[in-house]
Order: sequence, then C-alpha cells, then structure tokens
Amino acid sequence: MMFTDFGFKNVESAVKKKLVQGVFKNVASNYDRMNDVMSGGLHRYWKDYFISNLPIEKSACQVLDLAGGTGDIAFGIVENFNHLIPEITLCDLTYDMIEVGQNRAINKGILHNLNWTVGNAESTPFEDASFDLVTISFGLRNCTYKEKVLSDALRVLKPGGSFFCLEFSKPISRVLKQAYDCYSFSVIPKMGKLIAQDQESYKYLVESIRKFPDQETLKNMMMDTGFIHASYKNLTGGIVAIHKAQKITEKETIIVKSSQF
Repeated sequence: MMFTDFGFKNVESAVKKKLVQGVFKNVASNYDRMNDVMSGGLHRYWKDYFISNLPIEKSACQVLDLAGGTGDIAFGIVENFNHLIPEITLCDLTYDMIEVGQNRAINKGILHNLNWTVGNAESTPFEDASFDLVTISFGLRNCTYKEKVLSDALRVLKPGGSFFCLEFSKPISRVLKQAYDCYSFSVIPKMGKLIAQDQESYKYLVESIRKFPDQETLKNMMMDTGFIHASYKNLTGGIVAIHKAQKITEKETIIVKSSQF
C-alpha cells in the first residue's frame, strides 16, 4: 500500500485523487473570487505574465491546458493570440471546474477553438506527439504523481514542443517567507470559511503549496523526465515561479545519438 501527501496529511495514493476532486468540487463556484481575494489580485498579473511569455508563434498552434478548470489560461491565450487562431484543449480532473469554465466561455463569447475534457493529468487520453504546447497553472501541486504528469506532458508534445508550468513556489527572502507563511496559515483558511463557507478546502490548498518541490527540485525533475532547456523564473520574490522546458527535436535526438559513438 502506497501513501502520499494530501496537504500535511498522509493518505493512500489511490484515495488522493478523490480527495482532490472533492476539494475542487467544493470550491468551484467561488474559485475565481477567492483567488482575487487571497492574492489581492496578484494571480491575474502572474497569469498575464505567464501567458504573454508562451511560445505561440504559428497559426493553429495545438495547446493542451492541464488542470484548465475555469479557463483563465485558455481565455488569456485566445485574447493574446487570437490572430493565430490557436486550438486549445482544456483537461481537468473535476467536471464542476470545467462546467464553471464552459459557462464563463459562453459569457465571454468564446465559442470556438476550445475543447473540454475531464481527465487526469497523470495519464491523459491524447495521442503521442499531438500538441505544440502543454501548460499547467496552479495544478501540478495537486497531482499525486508529479513525475507522471511531466512524463505524460512529454509524451503528448510534438518534438520541439514546449512545457510551461505556473505554480506556487518557495520565497527566496526569509522575511517574505515568514510574512507569507503567517498570511497563508492564519488568514486564507478563515477567508475560505467567510467567503466560500469552506475552511478545510482552503487549508488544504495552503498546505499543498508548502509540500510542493522548490524551484531547483522541480527543474531537476523536468530534466530527469527527459525535457531539455529546463529553466524557471521567480515572480513576486519566489512566491510563484514559471517553469519551462522543451521536448527534444528529432534533429537533436540524432545529434545526441551520434555523439554517443
């Protein structure tokens, strides 16, 4: 029997998926409002910066947005790269989150080039080498087997394709870390109770951030998976970080194999 973390708790690995689904089922209807309140609106800046740096440079770029949920990243891509008509597939573990995203898409008038799939980021139902870009925003830390998410992202990427991850990370300043910890553990769960009537789910979200690998560890995990050119950029003092990497091209594969002789 294998165990993994669910916040600060140890649970059976097979159980975590259902627990995570339960959390996001509970928070779905208030998810965007709570993000605004919890981050003071900073999550919008982080996501805008993340989206503006995505390597979408050709027409009909095939994008997979994992943990796509309420659609923030997908909608941002449409708004920033509409002239290139990207085709975006949103995949999320929880139907309730997708339902919120679909309703938002209708309200925004974004009715084309979006595909919605309920699925596990650790084992997506998509064909090998079918996407130019895979993104995941504030979702990787909730996955049981993060290495499997990275491996599956590598699988579905076309050679030369890119993986971009936006996730909470580790503040680089001790003073910032202390202030951030105080705010996270003392304030956020109470705000969850006040605004969403759900203190426990937001307590888990805070704990999941603390259990997530730091910047260098995640970078090394990406390289160990088989990605190349792995790097990261800290935002807001390391409270969040953007990680990016590429899948090796066929030409680079030939060069690597040739150099081994």
